[in-house]
Amino acid sequence: MYIELPSGTPAYLASAERAERTLVVVPDIWGLRPLFEDMCDWLAAQTGWNVVAIEPFPGQALPGAEAADGLSARSEALRALSDSALVGDAEAAADAAGDQPAGLIGFCMGGMYAYKAAASGRFGRVVGFYGMIRVPPGWAGSGQGQPLEAVAAGSAEVMAIIGTVDSWTPPDDVDQLEAAGAEVIRYEGADHGFVHDPSRPAHRADYAEDAWRRALDFLSG
Repeated sequence: MYIELPSGTPAYLASAERAERTLVVVPDIWGLRPLFEDMCDWLAAQTGWNVVAIEPFPGQALPGAEAADGLSARSEALRALSDSALVGDAEAAADAAGDQPAGLIGFCMGGMYAYKAAASGRFGRVVGFYGMIRVPPGWAGSGQGQPLEAVAAGSAEVMAIIGTVDSWTPPDDVDQLEAAGAEVIRYEGADHGFVHDPSRPAHRADYAEDAWRRALDFLSG
């Protein structure tokens, strides 16, 4: 079901009976959509946790992936995002799902925010699926801090799911993320977005199954 956070941001909540944990999901740059509704339902059924996904661009009528200007429009909107607002919404989503321990996962842009959420204090464990380890220059804005710094300073345990041919996560950045304390799982030959969206050409079903198993095992700890 859809809920509204105190900020007015919409979120999708899949509740599990007698859940003792919450998992917050931060979508990719294309935002909260049926793909993530289905993911929340699936994760709640798989884990027995409450699972809630947030809209990263609340109140903005942005073009989708099918539009020629979709990525540029959303990149411009991302430059105006504030870490405190988006991570604050993630914390509020965890609170709305229940007063219980919470983890967080994110994909692509949302993976970048998973790393930033490591320093929030609300999440015990976070998983970034191919999240940007440094803010890409085209996304940088005054409200954007560096994910790597948040991982190094944060109290959360961090796992990173990485494809070795993903240009958004250069090897040197990945090595520095690992040095900062993250557990890095590398998938040889995988490109950006290989787990969460089966419609993408980069999707790898075998790797996706393994990555989900590892991520859920990690979040269960």
